[in-house]
Amino acid sequence: MTDAPIRVRFAPSPTGHLHLGGARTALFNYLFARHHHGTFVLRIEDTDRERSTKESIQAIFNGLEWLSIDWDEGPFYQSERLDKYKAVSDSLLESGKAYRCFCTPQELETRRQEALAKGQPPKYDGRCRSRNDHPQGPYVIRFKNPEIPEILVEDMIRGSLSFNGNLLDDWVLVRSDGYPTYNFAVVVDDIDMNISHVIRGDDHINNTPRQITLFQALGASLPKFAHIPMIHGSDRAKLSKRHGATSVMAYKDMGYLPHALVNYIARLGWSHKDQEVFTKEELIQFFDLDKVGSSPAIFNTEKLLWLNAQYMKNTPSDELSELVKPFLKPVLHPIEYESPDSPPRLSEIIEVWKSRSRTLQDLANSVYPFMDRDFSFSEDVLSKHLTKTSVPLLQAFKDRFEHLSQWDKPSLEHVIHEIGEEFGLKLSQLAQPLRAALTGQSVSPGIYDVLLLLGRLEVKQRIQNALSKAGGPF
Repeated sequence: MTDAPIRVRFAPSPTGHLHLGGARTALFNYLFARHHHGTFVLRIEDTDRERSTKESIQAIFNGLEWLSIDWDEGPFYQSERLDKYKAVSDSLLESGKAYRCFCTPQELETRRQEALAKGQPPKYDGRCRSRNDHPQGPYVIRFKNPEIPEILVEDMIRGSLSFNGNLLDDWVLVRSDGYPTYNFAVVVDDIDMNISHVIRGDDHINNTPRQITLFQALGASLPKFAHIPMIHGSDRAKLSKRHGATSVMAYKDMGYLPHALVNYIARLGWSHKDQEVFTKEELIQFFDLDKVGSSPAIFNTEKLLWLNAQYMKNTPSDELSELVKPFLKPVLHPIEYESPDSPPRLSEIIEVWKSRSRTLQDLANSVYPFMDRDFSFSEDVLSKHLTKTSVPLLQAFKDRFEHLSQWDKPSLEHVIHEIGEEFGLKLSQLAQPLRAALTGQSVSPGIYDVLLLLGRLEVKQRIQNALSKAGGPF
């Protein structure tokens, strides 16, 4: 690694939400900067006036902030740097490294079609290169591309790359409206901001030779390039909506934890031994570009769910209590707990549920019956567990629980053991209809945890309600 200061940048175009690919690029830049004690710059490339929006800019900020990817400098906006781009383009004109082109779009398209018909590359033919006149009408500023047969670059991920310089044309630096093109503004900004490493998606590889020749024309040192492979879906095609959500904030809305998503996208193309779960501090400690692969990373929703479940399990219940609240429906029929002065806190309910939940939405669905009596029984639960055959068993539970002197685990174990012997059933066979009656679900934590959380009065009322659903007596 060079001794020069490490300076990297994330430079999104604000034309939509922050997607997973962009978030991974931002994360890799962030981790690289933190690992090498460098500087992470945020730059908003908003010179596309038709597609760039304030809403998209805010969506980018929201996504980065939710993922805790914080930047050191910026945000800088290209739309606020037009004077800088004009100054650089003027200097290129004066030095003869750029020229004004007055060809109309119609003329360019005609020549393009003629070249294609002849089997030639459809590149600009350079006919305005030597013009000294200044006709009226709009013009663009083109870069006078140097005649270099081969352009070489050593990519930190993909190794040696070679580009045929003869295929490059005199590309546009400044459009007729005075706005810079992407490749021009990027190079000016990277020079001005002293960017040492350009870490970006490999869909930008084709931009690299144009940018290299412009760096050289401006007398600037080249940054080091590192092109990250794309993210693909399970079908090996580029990740898109058909593979699931691609927007970062959609995962927040689905109940994923930000640290889990950061952990997952960090592992899309990067690895450290066989480790799967990383703290943020570990990601910073271990991350470097030499462990980033050159093959496309495969996005796997099930693996992300598994990883999110690990984070759910290991997050303190008090913290999960705050995170789950936006996912809880309004409580319309609050539970009348036996001890109204000290009902179970949400964190206590979460403590017994979180190890069975993969997302915050899962957790909300599970804890909701412990907060609101107005939960519904699914058809599956009714048909399998709350049938006429379960009525005698539920009635026995209701009668025995009602007369218990102590509502504690030993007393509950004794009652359930007795009922099991009377009915000739194992604990699993006893617990399933009882669980369905108390939670409306076929899966829950241990049945004793459920009974103790709800309390005697609530258990009695729920069994009574379940009996009515099953067609039994009250």
